[in-house]
Amino acid sequence: MIAVTEAAKAGLFARRHWLPNLMAGLLVGVVSLPLSMAFAIASGVKPEQGLHTAVIAGLIVALFGGTRNQIAGPTGAFVVILAGVTAQYGVDGLILASFMAGAILIAFGLARLGNVIRFIPSPVVLGFTAGIGLVIFISQWPSYFGLADPGSGHFHERLWRLLQALPNADPVTTMLASGSLLLMLVGPRIPGLSRVPGPLLAMLAATLTQAHFQFDSVITIGKAYGAIPAGLPAFSPPVITATRLVELLPAAFSIALLGALESLLSAVVADKIAGTRHDANQELIAQGAANLVTPLFGGFAASGALARTATSIRNGATGPLAGITHAAMLLAILLFFAPYAANVPLCALAAILFGVSWKMSEMPRLKQMIVTAPRGDIAVLAITFVLTVFADLIVAVNIGVIVAMLLFLRRMASSVAVTREDDGSRAASLSAAGVDPATAVEILSIDGPLFFGAIGTLEQALAPLPAGRSVIFRLHRVPFMDITGIEALADAISRLERRGQRVRLCEANPRVLGKLVRAGLVSRSLPPRYFRTLELALTDSALPHA
Repeated sequence: MIAVTEAAKAGLFARRHWLPNLMAGLLVGVVSLPLSMAFAIASGVKPEQGLHTAVIAGLIVALFGGTRNQIAGPTGAFVVILAGVTAQYGVDGLILASFMAGAILIAFGLARLGNVIRFIPSPVVLGFTAGIGLVIFISQWPSYFGLADPGSGHFHERLWRLLQALPNADPVTTMLASGSLLLMLVGPRIPGLSRVPGPLLAMLAATLTQAHFQFDSVITIGKAYGAIPAGLPAFSPPVITATRLVELLPAAFSIALLGALESLLSAVVADKIAGTRHDANQELIAQGAANLVTPLFGGFAASGALARTATSIRNGATGPLAGITHAAMLLAILLFFAPYAANVPLCALAAILFGVSWKMSEMPRLKQMIVTAPRGDIAVLAITFVLTVFADLIVAVNIGVIVAMLLFLRRMASSVAVTREDDGSRAASLSAAGVDPATAVEILSIDGPLFFGAIGTLEQALAPLPAGRSVIFRLHRVPFMDITGIEALADAISRLERRGQRVRLCEANPRVLGKLVRAGLVSRSLPPRYFRTLELALTDSALPHA
């Protein structure tokens, strides 16, 4: 359900909800101000484009999202991908890729893939977020230390060039950045400043310091990008050509996939904090609409922002009014205070991104997973982390998910058992069915899904069966079969029959029975009752063998 409609039905626009939502929206708008500019600069675009993105995307998602408390805008997770797109295709390419990602997100929502996208294992999510955090941290060294841009190249190449350049760090820029970082961390703990967000406190202090002393070596927004224009963004749709669409499709898909994951994770966290329940598919459609509209006004990719959403809820937000207020707050800053941003030092924004990268790494959770998780999951985390840093984010997620799936399949296969009933249990089963315990019959019980990964287990169980005895397969503990399992079962039946052994199948659930009928292993003319119990399989001599 659309967030604003659901909120209206729940009475969340009543007067008693105005004040807490307005206050939460104002606070999160203040938090978003430095982050939006910092993420824009880190992505290779102008700071005002980050504000435009936060205003437009934040408003659209607040109105049409699948969760009533989502705060949307530029996020740190996008920085690595967007900076790469900007470096390769320019700002126009970034805007078009963001526009294409919006269309892909809407397609995801209409195809009802919202719940599927959430099925990404925790080691993969933690591995790529920690990897992104490290990449963001290293990418901000030039601004933090006042170094020259290390240029293009692989991560390790740029890191090596930065390490070589560290002795040439500008002391004034480094001190101002370090002071900003320290103030961001400890400022909210100072009495009287606890209600001021750390990033805003750091940015304001650094800006006032630079405005007063006018350090020549400190690079500010004004020096690097010129003054931020006050007013609404102009309508400037991206130029679309067939060649450009094909070139940017991989990047657009990467942006869409990451945006979907980031937004749905944020929605899940919002549900846990607020006790709500989101609509994943509607959330994807709203995020897609936001990414379709934002590039028409010079913005770039946006998604649900987990930290800002959590901040909004914890400060009293109960519905979309907080998200609307957040967008209105940023718009007011654009209209009336934009020129003052020229004195904001880039090193202060780099310090803010240092804090963002630390939070993204989730170091306490990372340590806990390394200590407590099974070795296979730790391997998945390590593979995803290394590929995120040294290869590509989407490659890392894809490989991580594939390795996690293979690990899961191995575990599933090892959990499947095909047991041959021993003499005691076999005699008890025969007696319960009213059959002489001395009857020459072997009973095999399949426990678990019969799928391609469990074929080896079935073959091992059949190998020691003595010839000349009938065989009954008990299927009551088989929840499902795939085609490979059905073919393996058919092959086993054929081999047993060639040895002159009669074969019976019994106790299959309706789902498995239907598959056996479609595969031709069971006659359609037989009523389902014949496969309900072991007793029927043992005693009904008229029952044709499978």
